[in-house]
Amino acid sequence: MRIRRSMLLALAAPLVATLTAAALVVPTLPPAYAASLIEVTNFGDNPGRMRMHIYVPDTRPTNPAVIVAMHGCGGTGPGFYSGSEFASLADRYGYIVIYPSATQQAGFGNCFDTWSDAAKRRGGGSDPVSIVSMINYAQRQYGGDPRRVFATGSSSGGMMTNHMLALYPDVFAAGAAFMGVPYNCFANAADYPPGASQCTNGSMNRTPQQWGDAVRQQAYPGYSGPRPKVQLWHGTADTLVPYSLLQETIEQWTNVFGLSQTPTSTDTPQTNWNRRRYADASGNVLVEAYSVQGAGHSLPSGGMAAVALGFFGLTNPTPTTPPVTTPPVPTTPPVTTPPPTTPPVPTTPPPTTPPSSGACRVTASVNAWNSGLTENLTITNTGSSAVNGWSLVFTLPGGQTITSGWNAAYSPSSGQVTARNASYNAAIPPGGSIDIGFQANHAGNTAKPTSFTLNGAACTVA
Repeated sequence: MRIRRSMLLALAAPLVATLTAAALVVPTLPPAYAASLIEVTNFGDNPGRMRMHIYVPDTRPTNPAVIVAMHGCGGTGPGFYSGSEFASLADRYGYIVIYPSATQQAGFGNCFDTWSDAAKRRGGGSDPVSIVSMINYAQRQYGGDPRRVFATGSSSGGMMTNHMLALYPDVFAAGAAFMGVPYNCFANAADYPPGASQCTNGSMNRTPQQWGDAVRQQAYPGYSGPRPKVQLWHGTADTLVPYSLLQETIEQWTNVFGLSQTPTSTDTPQTNWNRRRYADASGNVLVEAYSVQGAGHSLPSGGMAAVALGFFGLTNPTPTTPPVTTPPVPTTPPVTTPPPTTPPVPTTPPPTTPPSSGACRVTASVNAWNSGLTENLTITNTGSSAVNGWSLVFTLPGGQTITSGWNAAYSPSSGQVTARNASYNAAIPPGGSIDIGFQANHAGNTAKPTSFTLNGAACTVA
């Protein structure tokens, strides 16, 4: 399947896309140079049994940077494509985006494997090996620059971001982890579901040395080369992946880099964003951490993706040239580029255009534990025209109260709830889908809502 996407000219422009059917792309075919989300099969060794989608902008350098963008539990690569800004910004800055889809279950469904023994060792197997195969494919097929490979992700994808930086420091130049945990936080598969995990129960507290030793001694023993710099994001009101784990992750990476636990600078680059930066003796910022005041399990949002790109060094002007069909494959090792100091202005939502009556479908899935649950909602536009700005209304079953959410703003927290689009996912093309979700407390009733309306139109419930 190929999801057509129109070029975006600025951060404030809405995401607009159209769906068209096309053949699957395999490595033996010529590169398909179009601004499309393409599913790739047979991309290489795939022990994690993952799916791969790739977004290649029309305008890019001969050897473009490559970003691996990873979804949260219950999500998919195409869902993260439509629910985050990385593809739209690729149109502006000329990099390639790989969207892996995890298939591991681990209690929540479609979670990236950061718990198994195989996944914790470089080259051991499972999802990390599959992701490296996707990167190799992008370098072979599109001339991706091996010096500029980056990892980012949200929740489970943020966890895998830290994981990949630990396992493959020679592959990645930098990473930006949203709502993640340190490498080796999960003891095993039985510890993974965040609702009942020793890692995410709010009491995880290891020393910086212990965290650093895990990276040095378990992920890639004996490695002594350069390591990718790290950007970390966490909401202070996150209860699914507790905010306290941001400090644990800071301790891990500062110890790996041999940096002080005291930041070299602190500031507030934007309202409610508190930033700590940790630089080496030459002033190079190797670790920076953002505490987003009042935010729950709902990142990235509000222009954070663009700030991550600045940290990667991808927002600097780069001359672009027409793509070639047989690009060279460089072999030089990764290098890093200092980030800019001023984040971009967040995007603003586009005006609301209601869909035609009944032109929507909602798929809901619930994962519950003890007194908590998470619910993932996929909203599909089944109409013939694009939705530009949306509000999804539903009634929570009795006893359920939302504590945090992602990819939408939720109000109120119980009873009849309205979920309103974020600035980066306001547009839903005909046939297109977006993924949103929330965490809630419950008093024993873990049922799903039975009906939904999108901009006043009743939706089919799948």
